[in-house]
Amino acid sequence: MRFQDAAPDARAATYARIQADPLVHAAAEALLDASLGERVMARAVMNGETLEPDGWRTCFPTLFGPTAEDATRAHAERVLGAVLAIAERGAGVRDQYRGALVEELTARLLARRAGDAVKRERRILFDGVRAEIHPYDVTVERAGAAEAHDCKWGARGVGADVLHQLDDAHQHAAEEDERLTVGLVVFDAALSCLVRLDAQTAPSAGIDLVTIETLDTLARPRTGASR
Repeated sequence: MRFQDAAPDARAATYARIQADPLVHAAAEALLDASLGERVMARAVMNGETLEPDGWRTCFPTLFGPTAEDATRAHAERVLGAVLAIAERGAGVRDQYRGALVEELTARLLARRAGDAVKRERRILFDGVRAEIHPYDVTVERAGAAEAHDCKWGARGVGADVLHQLDDAHQHAAEEDERLTVGLVVFDAALSCLVRLDAQTAPSAGIDLVTIETLDTLARPRTGASR
């Protein structure tokens, strides 16, 4: 089992510019130590229903209301400002910005325990097996403790193609007596993700599931699968 950079193409070049946009990095930095309430707010805001900040402040009184502590309110304002900047992007590119944000946040959380072993946009090669065209969003490349994660903005993004890709990698690694953890990171509620997974016929039993409620587990030492 070995890792390889993804082959450059026009799509990758366009998406790389979005991944490098300061808006994505600012939002990921704000969400890195965010509370669940702040992350739920961020998801709601980035759905683009309204760009009026006062409306969002009213919707989340525990973050902005009179009983909220100053530090809580200040951090929530930082999160709100960062995600509004992404929500303001046009509908045509907002999906790409949201996807890039989930990947960046995943990479930053993983880096808290895996450091420089965290890589982006990498393929996994196995002897005698045709390589997947699409790379994995975030990988942890450590001998005996490798990981491959695909990142999705919402549960609706989880389909048979990504499940098969993750399951195939897991199976091929086992055939080579290599340890490879495969996971889905979805910036959505666990219930929505589980409902979506239950509707799929593709295998998912060996795939870790990390949702908006459990994002911080990415930064902690591994203790087993979350699903």
